[in-house]
Amino acid sequence: MNDIDSAQTAAPYEADMSIKDKLVDMINNHPDLPTLGSSITQIVQLTSSDGQSREHLASLVLTDPSLTLKILRLANSMSYRSSTQAITSISIAIQLLGMETVKACALAMLLVDRMPRKHARSVRTELMIALSASLIGRDLAKRSSFPNAEEVAVAALFKNMGRFILAVYDDATYRATMKLAMEKEYTESKASLEVLGCTFNWLTDYALRAWHIPEPIIQAMKLMPGRILKSPKNRGEWMQQVTEFSNRAALMTFKDSISQTDSMMEELLNRFGAALDIDAMKLESIVSEAAEQLRDINNSLEEMTRDSKENNDQSSAELVKSDGLSAVTGMDLWINQTIGGSGQRKPANAADLLSEGLQEVTELMHKQPYSINTLLILVAETYYRSLGFQFVTICVKDMQTNQFRARNSVGINHQDLQKGFVFSDSAALDLFSIALKRNVDLAISDASEPKIRNAMPVWHRRLLPDTKSFMVLPLVLQNKPIGMIYADRPVVVQEGITVREMKLIKALKENVLAAFNTSSHYSTESV
Repeated sequence: MNDIDSAQTAAPYEADMSIKDKLVDMINNHPDLPTLGSSITQIVQLTSSDGQSREHLASLVLTDPSLTLKILRLANSMSYRSSTQAITSISIAIQLLGMETVKACALAMLLVDRMPRKHARSVRTELMIALSASLIGRDLAKRSSFPNAEEVAVAALFKNMGRFILAVYDDATYRATMKLAMEKEYTESKASLEVLGCTFNWLTDYALRAWHIPEPIIQAMKLMPGRILKSPKNRGEWMQQVTEFSNRAALMTFKDSISQTDSMMEELLNRFGAALDIDAMKLESIVSEAAEQLRDINNSLEEMTRDSKENNDQSSAELVKSDGLSAVTGMDLWINQTIGGSGQRKPANAADLLSEGLQEVTELMHKQPYSINTLLILVAETYYRSLGFQFVTICVKDMQTNQFRARNSVGINHQDLQKGFVFSDSAALDLFSIALKRNVDLAISDASEPKIRNAMPVWHRRLLPDTKSFMVLPLVLQNKPIGMIYADRPVVVQEGITVREMKLIKALKENVLAAFNTSSHYSTESV
């Protein structure tokens, strides 16, 4: 995603525009934000009780592999997981986490993925506050008797959208405004009005209306008059109170000073204590639980960000140097290569085909019981048809013979090749053995290069002498190699593999590992 440079590269007339007008222009015209608003609207409008809405949410999540992995990772975290069995289905994850939690996480991920990334620290701060507020709102919704109370979690998530947008647009102005708001004679509204020409609340309202967010959620962000609030008369007032409370209580999870926290707690209890039936003990419990859940989400966000950075800066399929492969350096990988050349190429819609295959695999895993053979063939077929491979096989370790054997294969002459695709689990220093030992995904674009060819195992050169490019994805559970996914082509790869395609490739592999992990017959104890 490209950084936003509207202030520097816009037309000359924009030099005379106010900060408010520039922010409005960004909301309306930045390439990413209108589509962000459309995606947000789809998720927000899903109800919490409708079975079809849950299916629709699952479908929306499955279209994004990084979001799929994040939701599954969160469902398997200590804060949510209620059994020793791993959660491998998005539908089950939604049942476990709840519609509103998954919706809030999905919305947060959309903000992370599609918001222009120019000022990471400030944007990150606002995102964490929004997530914490959403978690607090969801907690209070559980205690409420109002219908569809969970909707307040979405309102709490977007309460600080005005600050979030400013942080994206101009970090210096954001910091100056927040610093001014901390001075005694200023409020946040007064500070933002003075600096921007509009309040943060106005900016939030404008953005959400531009994105067609439902009116009840927008109304929930209106401030209630008075210093001490009374019990809400209706659902609308309750949502307004909880949305404001959640956003202010979220700040407590980021304060290191006990005196600061105590002061904030006193203010919150004075304003909201009677209205929301919250005392000091309940408030501490709510904030503590939100902080714990936020750590799980934050860890997932950091892992996703780290994975994304690795995909862009170096490669998702990197070869680790080792004693036997110290000569194999400067290896030509598939990631970020220029598109060109001829021969057997991957389809132009490879990412869409991979995404469809991932959804089919995830849906199959949701059916209990399912055939692991059916799943492995489906994964192999997805790689085969999506990436233009000639031969794809999934190998599994045979404990009795201490050998890896091709088990499920597709492609040209796959039955004969499968019979010969057998190799020992040894301390060999060939490419495959090192990849399995180090659990490193390999994508070799030119296997005919001498350094690569010399590192290939002898059995492979005999069985597949015409291989010019190949992929190896080790399958490792609890630090034990249990198998690998192998795919090849008889041509040197000239086209590249995008970051999205690599994420989908890895997501399919993770589903295979999850299937082995939950299958008693293929647990690490018996593999």
